[in-house]
Amino acid sequence: MARLSLPRPLAGLFGQAPDYGRFYELFRRAGENVEETTRLLLELLETWPESSGLRHEIVDREHTGDALTHDILHDLHGKAFAPIPGRDAVALAGALDDVVDFAEEASDYLGLYRIEAPMEQAVSLAQILHASGSTVRAAIAKLHDPADYRRELVELNRLEEDGDRVTRDAISSLFAGGIDPLVIVRWNDVFECLGQAIDACDRVGNLLEGVALQQR
Repeated sequence: MARLSLPRPLAGLFGQAPDYGRFYELFRRAGENVEETTRLLLELLETWPESSGLRHEIVDREHTGDALTHDILHDLHGKAFAPIPGRDAVALAGALDDVVDFAEEASDYLGLYRIEAPMEQAVSLAQILHASGSTVRAAIAKLHDPADYRRELVELNRLEEDGDRVTRDAISSLFAGGIDPLVIVRWNDVFECLGQAIDACDRVGNLLEGVALQQR
């Protein structure tokens, strides 16, 4: 398992400090994949069913996320040291992958359940998710400087609270108007996936906060 990088004095004793360029580049690409996946899901929900073909692009993004997660783990395995604790890096990669997985699952349900038109609350949740995905991308881009992403962490927490509120309202609305039970089941699954994707973004923020605290 990868460990913390050498302190500067020890790095000097053993020669040139390690190059972590690939480590940061892989995480940067994973953050960008999160942002793009959530953007595609928002577009899909806003224009469904005319834009149903976007589901294939989201599946491609899910495959990209899996490949990036694999590359991050492989990169960690090949290093004696990493710029953040190996356990935290693995958890962070997993949380980023979870965002994409839940987003892809939500898009899959739209086709699987043959949903005819999007609910307003689903679009609202997708907007919150995309905002969270964009914030994740911005925070991950600053992984090399934990002191610099505090604003993004606060925003991720705010968005997660908004997501919880909208999810509760959305589920409540399903039982308020005599909707067909099958429709309730279908939309409940979509809402759950969207909420879990937003929660995964917040989990990224929590992990980044832990990294920042360890490096103070």
